[in-house]
Amino acid sequence: MADVVADALDGRDCVAHLVHLETHFDRAEVRRHITVLVLTEDMLVITHVDDQQLDEAGEQTVAQVSTESVPVTQIRSVVLSYVYAQPQDYKPSDPVRELTLSIAWSGGQRLDMGPASCGDPQCEADHGYSGTIAQEDIVLRISAEADGLQAVQDAKLFARALRAVNTGSSAPTPHTGPGLPPRPRMGVFGNRASRGHQR
Repeated sequence: MADVVADALDGRDCVAHLVHLETHFDRAEVRRHITVLVLTEDMLVITHVDDQQLDEAGEQTVAQVSTESVPVTQIRSVVLSYVYAQPQDYKPSDPVRELTLSIAWSGGQRLDMGPASCGDPQCEADHGYSGTIAQEDIVLRISAEADGLQAVQDAKLFARALRAVNTGSSAPTPHTGPGLPPRPRMGVFGNRASRGHQR
């Protein structure tokens, strides 16, 4: 995967990166997916890797890798959604429980719809549907419980770097949350990428 990312970068220097891992269970199969976001001064490279078994024994496996290169000038929005546990007891030192990073650049939209209601629990009339439209081309959900506090912090730092490059402001000063030491960086997109194909 590092070779594919390096090829997509075409000699550009990495400003920031984010690796997101996810495993899906489909009956008796385990499907793994990994998403890597690499930011340069002028481009965002999105790489997806999926593995697939070709036989029931799992001895024949293929990995499909796809990349998309997006000029940072085309990025329309960077949205961060935070989830905190027990907000009534919130303190500035409390870590984020969950973080969702949404990036939009092509005008792609997600439509969430559901039955509309009038608020009367006894009403049986058909009120049609209501919904929301959100602009997003990629959405990554990072959970402290599933991915660890450092993964949430990494996503926050990547989003800050992306906003800085996208808006032309100076790059943000890296920082860590309470009790989170800086993570050493290695290779093209960090030392987490060697852990397997997950998302």
